[in-house]
Amino acid sequence: MISKDKKQQLINDFKTHTRDTGSAEVQIAILTERINSLSEHFKEHKKDHHSRRGLLTMVGKRRRLLDYLKKIDLKKYQDLIQKLNLRK
Repeated sequence: MISKDKKQQLINDFKTHTRDTGSAEVQIAILTERINSLSEHFKEHKKDHHSRRGLLTMVGKRRRLLDYLKKIDLKKYQDLIQKLNLRK
């Protein structure tokens, strides 16, 4: 779970215009933060399979959003991958 302040900071960092809260870049950044926090959770709770299923769902959704962004604008995709330190 990410805090309200952290989520607002991510929105401000990745928004494309002043009132942007739902663009692909913002959604990918928020999903990445949630995935990273859940990954830390699994280091301590190895047998939490219910949350693991949610993690896999988030990873799949992020992958689809990244594929969409890559298809629409390759430059934005490459910049986002570099900013978030994702592979590829």
